[in-house]
Amino acid sequence: MSNSVYEALTPQTLGERLGKLDVLTEYLGTDISTWSVKEVGDGNLNLVFIVESASGSVIVKQALPYVRLVGDSWPLPLSRAFFEYHALKRQALRDPGSVPEIYHFDEEQALIIMEFLTPHIILRHDLMSATRHETLAEVLGNFVARTLFRGSDLSMNAAERKQDVALFAGNDKLCDITENLIFNDPYFDAEMNRHTTPHLDGVVSELRADMDLKVEVQHLKSIFCANAETMLHGDLHTGSVMVTPSDVKVIDPEFALYGPMGFDVGMLLANFYMAYFAQPGHIADAEGCTDYQAWILQVCEDIWQHFVSEFSHLWRTERTGILYPASLYEDQGHHLASEQALTQMLSKIWQDMLGFCGVEMHRRILGLAHIAELDTIEDETLRAQCETKALLFGRHLIKNRHALGAPADLSRLALVMEKETRA
Repeated sequence: MSNSVYEALTPQTLGERLGKLDVLTEYLGTDISTWSVKEVGDGNLNLVFIVESASGSVIVKQALPYVRLVGDSWPLPLSRAFFEYHALKRQALRDPGSVPEIYHFDEEQALIIMEFLTPHIILRHDLMSATRHETLAEVLGNFVARTLFRGSDLSMNAAERKQDVALFAGNDKLCDITENLIFNDPYFDAEMNRHTTPHLDGVVSELRADMDLKVEVQHLKSIFCANAETMLHGDLHTGSVMVTPSDVKVIDPEFALYGPMGFDVGMLLANFYMAYFAQPGHIADAEGCTDYQAWILQVCEDIWQHFVSEFSHLWRTERTGILYPASLYEDQGHHLASEQALTQMLSKIWQDMLGFCGVEMHRRILGLAHIAELDTIEDETLRAQCETKALLFGRHLIKNRHALGAPADLSRLALVMEKETRA
């Protein structure tokens, strides 16, 4: 296929077009008439097929030359599959077992054939059904710590690092989407924005008239644009995590780029906090709702604590890159200075994370791409109440990120916001 002109797959054409690939016949057998092909893509951008036979199963993911959520009026480069492939390969090395295994990549056809994660389901769905996962916080905290640390100047040598930055700089179109949809569009009447009207009109007007808020958001955008600290997943949320009771996998890093360390952590935690505020729309029993909300807040605290613990461990054992060399610290017996530098770096990541967390909450409620936890609440008045609390929580994080000092502060703030009924 790699020598053919790009053509989007369909369930009807996939077997004929891919049936001679050794990697597929190895898993599915050579008789394509026995293959079952189902298109299951429910995201905003791509085609995703589950291909099964009596012998096995795989996922075939193919980029489309436009934003699927919008249509061909919004063209998008097929090269995003190239960046997703390279990001997955790096994440697999930096945190083994955390992402699906890649079997085949075809750049011309913009497709990746990979491990079919089963019986995994999307974490976002579990959060709407009040399901708990005991290892979730540890796995996700370790994933962000390992991928962010090992993809940075703290771990990589100069040549490897600069070549990697240059490679991912080519993902500029998706980076442009991030810069506009997250940092600009929620704060003015952008064409593709949408929100729960008329219930949210008042708070939306309030946010867009908040000059201090908009200044802080643009400060955060400046941090995002100017700080190529590490390779980011770029779109890390609860829809990019697949789970079973005993396993957690991270998927869909097609927005991968080099950026600030706090970004991935902020995106991830924002989606947990939005799930927290959305629970009254999914759990009718007040006591059960409060109990599950408390679990979500504990997961948020634990993700950060696991991130700090693992990042600190890597700092002390794997800091072999071009920044903070041991020759300036431990080799001279200056262990306290090393710990001081670590503490200051974690503080900077924490403050950035808070800001990015708040901005993500705003764009998921006011921008183009929403989250199912809120959008599926049928009672519009109740939905708007949940969304209002999340919006105000996000604003507080953005404007007060230099004053909030610990994860428990965020849990207390969320509890206060949950008592608010304004909508």
